[in-house]
Amino acid sequence: MPSFTLSRRRALLVVLAALAMLFIASRFFGGHPAATVTVETARAAGPARAVSVRAAAAVVVVDVAGAVRRPGLYRFRQGSRVADAVARAGGGTKAAQIDAVNLAAPLADGEQVLVPGIGAVAAGSTAGPSPSAPVDLNTATAEQLDALPGIGPVTAEKIVAYRQAHGPFTSVDDLDAIPGIGPSRIENLRGLVQP
Repeated sequence: MPSFTLSRRRALLVVLAALAMLFIASRFFGGHPAATVTVETARAAGPARAVSVRAAAAVVVVDVAGAVRRPGLYRFRQGSRVADAVARAGGGTKAAQIDAVNLAAPLADGEQVLVPGIGAVAAGSTAGPSPSAPVDLNTATAEQLDALPGIGPVTAEKIVAYRQAHGPFTSVDDLDAIPGIGPSRIENLRGLVQP
């Protein structure tokens, strides 16, 4: 009789061990698409690399900026939309032009979601200065200067204040004297502004 009990215990242990192995195998090799990629990656690069590839593929980091309540960097699951990013940043402010943003666009890792404010020139807009009609640094208003690429409202005010304190600009290179404007920004503005 004791040998019968012992074999029954062994059989029970074998069944429990087999169930545990099946459970672990189903979790690791389950039908989830990311798991399939992970298994293939594991064969090529080893288990540690496979786990990091799966984690990296599942998360995107996005910079939400402009006329939102809480601008900053946010993490999202892959497949999230711009609408999710705007909502996570607290939604648009009263000055936000939400209709200028494609809320249905999928998020991509490393991108910036920019919600323009009222009066801002949207990306890809044809409004604003063009190479055929440069902005005059000596007569432009702060609003006209703000519409230039890389010049925000604060820098535009600095340009106007500098002009009032030091007289007219004689060259585009004179912009280097204004805090926040360096050589690369000056090169971007060449052809768009004139003294």
